[in-house]
Amino acid sequence: MAEARQGQDAALVGAKRQIGAAPVPPPDILKLVRYPAPKGETSGYLTPAPAEGTKRPAIVWVTGGDLSLGNVWSPQPADNDQSAKAFRDAGLMVFYPSLRGLNGNPGEGEGFYGEVDDLVAAANWLKQQPGVDPQRIYLGGHSSGGTLALLAAEYGGPWQGVFAFGPVADPAVYGDAIPLPIAPDNQAALRLRQPYRWLHAITMPTYIIEGTGGNIDDLRDMERRNNNGNVHFITASGCDHFSVLTPVSKKIAAAIVADKVEAAALAHACG
Repeated sequence: MAEARQGQDAALVGAKRQIGAAPVPPPDILKLVRYPAPKGETSGYLTPAPAEGTKRPAIVWVTGGDLSLGNVWSPQPADNDQSAKAFRDAGLMVFYPSLRGLNGNPGEGEGFYGEVDDLVAAANWLKQQPGVDPQRIYLGGHSSGGTLALLAAEYGGPWQGVFAFGPVADPAVYGDAIPLPIAPDNQAALRLRQPYRWLHAITMPTYIIEGTGGNIDDLRDMERRNNNGNVHFITASGCDHFSVLTPVSKKIAAAIVADKVEAAALAHACG
């Protein structure tokens, strides 16, 4: 994918910026920080460094919806916890990067294109932060954030592993909910945003995860197309698009702490 993108721009038509800034989190839970993204200084939330000065594994987490930062610190129900709290509870350093054109950041939203570069920049910045083990940086995301995380795995970055919860094979299916800022007939631009086309490019362990009550057709479609041994598909029986998050995130976090992430260890059934 990186090679295919060379010499190509985002092909934007009618892109927009989100003016409102990211809300300020409680400082004992998360710090509002800025990292050097390609379009300029961009906001994000980072867990405080451990007091003992040790270095811990870290995960860059991308929330779903319109991908903007919001309240990820207030308690959420276990069957729909999109806050990535399971990773914080396990002692990981967690970084929630905002992206270009969102939360008052520079640039414009590019609809699953330049945002990939922001994630790579976020990881490179995170590697240099106190309390972070630079050799154990992971990437995860849910829903539209999972789609972006999967594209980032295909593009390539400093990830020890990638966890994509509930991604879609083609973000055009989001429709008006998350409109792509490209001309509808620009197939070349769309191709560079379609995860199903680039599974072969993934070079790090990548886990595509969904409940049988979620975007399971997209998972199965990509599984049928895949011939890359780095890509693993985890179907959580009885879970939906949201209830899959808490139990499987806890298993991922425990596996990261133990430095033993394997697909078999992440299996789960709800109910």
